[in-house]
Amino acid sequence: MKLLALDASTEALSVAVVDCVRGYEVEHFEIAPQAHARRLLPLAAELLERAELTLADLDGFAFARGPGAFTGLRIAAGLIQGLAAGVDRPVVPVSTLAALAARCLHNDEHVNRVRVVQDARMGEIYTADYVRGDGATPRPLGDERVIRPEMLEIETANEYTRAGNGWGVVATERSLAPEALTPSEHWPHALDIARLAVPALRHGEGLPASQALPVYVRDDVARKPGGSR
Repeated sequence: MKLLALDASTEALSVAVVDCVRGYEVEHFEIAPQAHARRLLPLAAELLERAELTLADLDGFAFARGPGAFTGLRIAAGLIQGLAAGVDRPVVPVSTLAALAARCLHNDEHVNRVRVVQDARMGEIYTADYVRGDGATPRPLGDERVIRPEMLEIETANEYTRAGNGWGVVATERSLAPEALTPSEHWPHALDIARLAVPALRHGEGLPASQALPVYVRDDVARKPGGSR
């Protein structure tokens, strides 16, 4: 199974190529606000060349479908749609929050539960809880939500490993020092997105390129903070 994955859901951007047959994985990750549209395609070409693969060699594609930055999600979805359609390959959209949870589970075998909190701007956060499933695969314990920071339960935080760039927002809202809620991982990575996409591709669960769309979670991306839902 060979695939290319992209993430542009935050200030970070990353590209990964995975070849399960050779046991080969390579990723480029950087913090590069405003550079997603300019950097992603050249990086994808560079990593494919390093892997000695072409687009036609791939079995499929994956991308972080959100929730996250609206512009970044659209950029990643558009690029993946174009690449996949060009070689008629399926696409697996992967939750940004699940990718963060997977990173924690993969990096530490003792982690069993992860609470992901991402900055949603507009005075809100995206959040979801996960438990370890098979291997390092995160199993959701509920729906992805967009809420105000003061609504997040932190009393049970010791039961969870924290992940995501939104914990600082929660700390500020609770008048806590940022280090009081330091996450284990701040950013999603394309490599985790690729790893999560492999089983879906193997089971024929990839989507046609035209159906690979972002998931915003927030119903009205233009509404004002504190507005009605």
